[in-house]
Amino acid sequence: MATTNDTTKAANGAAAISVTDLVKRYGDALALDYLDIDVRPGEVYGLLGPNGSGKTTAINCILGLLTYDGGQVRVFGEEMTPTNYALKRRIGIVPQDVAVFNELTVQENIDYFCSLYVRGNTERKRLVNEAIDFVELGEFRSYRPRRLSGGLLRRLNIACGIVHKPELIFFDEPTVAVDPQSRNRILEGIQELNRQGATVLYTSHYMEEVEQICDRIQIIDHGRQIALGTAEELKRMVDAGERISIEAPTLTGDEAAREHVMQTLGRLACVRSVDWDDGTLDVTCEPGEHDLIDVLQALRTLDVPVGHVSSRTPTFNDVFLALTGTALRDN
Repeated sequence: MATTNDTTKAANGAAAISVTDLVKRYGDALALDYLDIDVRPGEVYGLLGPNGSGKTTAINCILGLLTYDGGQVRVFGEEMTPTNYALKRRIGIVPQDVAVFNELTVQENIDYFCSLYVRGNTERKRLVNEAIDFVELGEFRSYRPRRLSGGLLRRLNIACGIVHKPELIFFDEPTVAVDPQSRNRILEGIQELNRQGATVLYTSHYMEEVEQICDRIQIIDHGRQIALGTAEELKRMVDAGERISIEAPTLTGDEAAREHVMQTLGRLACVRSVDWDDGTLDVTCEPGEHDLIDVLQALRTLDVPVGHVSSRTPTFNDVFLALTGTALRDN
């Protein structure tokens, strides 16, 4: 059965966001270097990059918060301008830094942000109640933000950004510094908004989140695109295979035997490199389906007793590291 999200994708071929040859300079520094971004209606689109890569600059240009030096930005086929209020009504923003009023209650905060887009009291009341129910803050509606936990505060931040039912929602690291339960609830909420038809542009420093919810992922660095595709497509771009760690205590005191084992493993077609680290063989393999079996079979043939064995296939963080030279979490 087709979901609302599937129907939206099929029915509307125009881009939700179309960025072409975008250039932004700060003096002599080139922040955006002829950057293209193409977000399809109804998808969850991940925009990733190290600090200083140009993500925030690109988003601010899309939202009309920054002027730019060249290129074109269109949202739902229209140019974003400071006075294009009809287009702004179709957009929601959930910033990384919680942006609510401490003097107002949960309900008052959500109502205030809704009032920026919706004038009618009856409709606004309905939307506010729906947003409160959506983020499950009903029992906290009379609380002021200072009384909320970090996770609940993030949910309030989301409610304020989505209360007017936007078609396009920008989520900028919405799960920073929240507990696992709140994090899962937030991700489920984003997926539900997407199923209801919202297009989502999502940034995060948590690779597992990106793999979990994003249809396509664009990695940028130094203001230009490094890679674009699904998580699996991006993994295939990087020539990374299985990494196997094998405890081999009998080789610790026998250097000649250790060298013979390492050379033998190194000659296997599936093995790229073999290292020794304090009683453990670290084997890096070529991409393949039977790497662990082949390595263990070789050790069995060599009569090498093995202890603990662990195997790790390439992660999306490995992909990011290979493409940009830095780990996203450590920026």
